[in-house]
Amino acid sequence: MNYQEFLTPENLNSVKGLEFVAKTILEGHTAGLNRSRKVGQGMEFSQYRSYEPGDDIRLLDWKMLARSSRYYIKQAEIDTNISVKFIIDASASMLHEDSGLTKMDYARFLCATLGYLTSHQGDAVGLFALNEVELKTLYPRAHIRHFNRFLHYLVEIENKGKWPANSADIRELHDRNHKELIVFISDLYEENDELLKFIKSLKTNRNEVVVIHLMGENELNFNYTGSVTLEDLETYSRVKISAADAKEIYEQNVSEFLFNVNEALLREGIDYNLFTTGTSIGEMLSSFLKRRNALI
Repeated sequence: MNYQEFLTPENLNSVKGLEFVAKTILEGHTAGLNRSRKVGQGMEFSQYRSYEPGDDIRLLDWKMLARSSRYYIKQAEIDTNISVKFIIDASASMLHEDSGLTKMDYARFLCATLGYLTSHQGDAVGLFALNEVELKTLYPRAHIRHFNRFLHYLVEIENKGKWPANSADIRELHDRNHKELIVFISDLYEENDELLKFIKSLKTNRNEVVVIHLMGENELNFNYTGSVTLEDLETYSRVKISAADAKEIYEQNVSEFLFNVNEALLREGIDYNLFTTGTSIGEMLSSFLKRRNALI
């Protein structure tokens, strides 16, 4: 399936477009996915909440209905339910463009697709987007309406500035007491090693961490010609180079960087994935499901 024909700015920057892309692509790659949610005895009671359209009516508490004339859902801690958190690097470097689309466009595409799969599996899905200016938070929840809110948050993310040198303010979002899958999406553009330190801090013995490293094909392969002016989207500094003279040293530096990142994350038990426009979405779905199932 050639999913790239669906990746247009119009689709990737609207809620309806993102939902259409996610649904279409998943239906083309998966079939017969089983929901992970289990309903029945043996679940530990957690709390009540008001019934909302789309909830499983088998979870209704009829005794509460008789007493209050209102519909309530009896929530429970379900061992097979996973909390999936997507953390997006919302710095300005994610606005780098390749073939008419930015890295942030691809981040939205991947989040929408994997988020749709997460919701389909009955898992809770959350979204956090961070840069040095602001932190957007949508805490995980398993509900059909919540996924629509998830897509709204994706569309509303604004890329500004850099990744913060000290990202301690997001660590409070890191649940070290429950099973969760964390998907971190970034171009790994950093001044020192602030991004790698943050990623390593996410891993615990109770979770799984997947890193999706986004690069443009033009970045990875340096397919420029002639005299080129390169601009740092975070500092606005510019440098003019000869593409022919810079290509060899650039490719060596990129190769070394990718090797070092992969090795560093592998030592931490973190799944590393390099994603460009040419990467098969099937590979990402396989990696995602493998890490998700490892938590069950």
